Amino acid sequence: MMSHVCKEHLSCSLSLIALVMLSLSLLSCESFKKPPLPVMGYEFDDTSCSDGIDNDNDGLIDCADTGCLQKSTLCGVYVPLNPVYEEENTFVLCTDGQDNDDDGNYDCGDRKCQKIAELCCGREFTNETCSDGIDNDDNGFTDCEDFGCRRGIYVTVCLTRETGEDLCSDGFDNDRDGKIDSEDEECMLESAASEEPATEVEQGEENTLARCQDGGDNDGNGYVDCGDFGCSRSDNPEIVSYCESLSESTLEQCQDGIDNDGNGYVDCGDFSCSRSDNQDIVSYCNSLGENTLEQCQDGEDNDGNGFTDCGDYSCSQSDNLEIVAYCDSVLEVSLEKCSDGKDNDRNGFTDCDDYSCSRSDDPEVKAYCEATVESCSDGIDNDNDGETDCEEYSCSRSSDEEVKKVCQESAGSLSEANARCNDQVDNDGDGFTDCEDWDCSHNPGVTICDDQPRVCE
Repeated sequence: MMSHVCKEHLSCSLSLIALVMLSLSLLSCESFKKPPLPVMGYEFDDTSCSDGIDNDNDGLIDCADTGCLQKSTLCGVYVPLNPVYEEENTFVLCTDGQDNDDDGNYDCGDRKCQKIAELCCGREFTNETCSDGIDNDDNGFTDCEDFGCRRGIYVTVCLTRETGEDLCSDGFDNDRDGKIDSEDEECMLESAASEEPATEVEQGEENTLARCQDGGDNDGNGYVDCGDFGCSRSDNPEIVSYCESLSESTLEQCQDGIDNDGNGYVDCGDFSCSRSDNQDIVSYCNSLGENTLEQCQDGEDNDGNGFTDCGDYSCSQSDNLEIVAYCDSVLEVSLEKCSDGKDNDRNGFTDCDDYSCSRSDDPEVKAYCEATVESCSDGIDNDNDGETDCEEYSCSRSSDEEVKKVCQESAGSLSEANARCNDQVDNDGDGFTDCEDWDCSHNPGVTICDDQPRVCE
């Protein structure tokens, strides 16, 4: 039988253990640091997918989380017994779990729903989320690979030259110069250079040497000659040998200035060279890269990627502080450099044609680039920053009396916008009212929403 003394000792020991555990618990709480990436793996069952909590801290809750869509029995499209087919383009219809318009996509999977910014279907729509190296919306595309970034109206880190067949036919103004596809000079030049008389090609499978070198898409699958697996992966050794002779896979082919494999990329501008398994080729390509101070100020596109010197990220965002300092010194960010008629940073754009000037936070630079009577009343977003005429800071705050007069006269329309955004009516019928609506909360001219939190932010 345990003595009274033993019981006391046991009680004291247990109390001491409990105290130590409590101390360790408090210490662990204080030392906890939020991980840079979400802790994945525990928002996938019916319990965690119906509790209204973002369990894995990835910004997506319950059925909005791909983990729940893939594994929970609670999430997925709901098919009513008597469906009513209607346009899927309002908040209610885009959150009901149904494919209302019967196009095979529902809610945030439907393009028409994705256009409603307030739904936050995409999580990559700011400069920060489009340059953090994280696939924030877990859709398989990261940063500028994601349409949410490349086509985001508030995203400026993903602007790209309008070149190549894909970018010249996507119906989007990729370089934000106000000209789309065939209207853009870069696309027009490419089109003119590639125009050649059409030649008849033999129809049929690309499975003969003749068809694999006739320059035609014989089987109509969109791939030509050795760009077609029917040729490059043929069972015919003669065809394979021919295709291998065209590939950019040797040091000689990676420095001959020819697009040997016909994929639109030449030498070290082609991944088959720059990411080759042959160390000699990689070393050669690295020697051409814009990664030294000399290469970042020689006026040449050393790595053949279409960008020169500090207009190339390999220079402007280099790990070499000396290169970064040089690029900072030539960037067009001051009024002096934005008005000298020179392409200081050698990115192909001069003065106010350069986003570093037209989208500058410097009031002097902004005023120089836009604030004229004509530019403040033409209904055009002249500097492509998402703001038009007197919504533009440089216009609304201009010291020019004529510009002031223009903006005072347009104040009536802004007053109307403020009124619409404060009338408790869903004027555009998208399911969002007043400052909950993206058109109000993100319109610089609507002051009634200044103190309201913006959606998706």
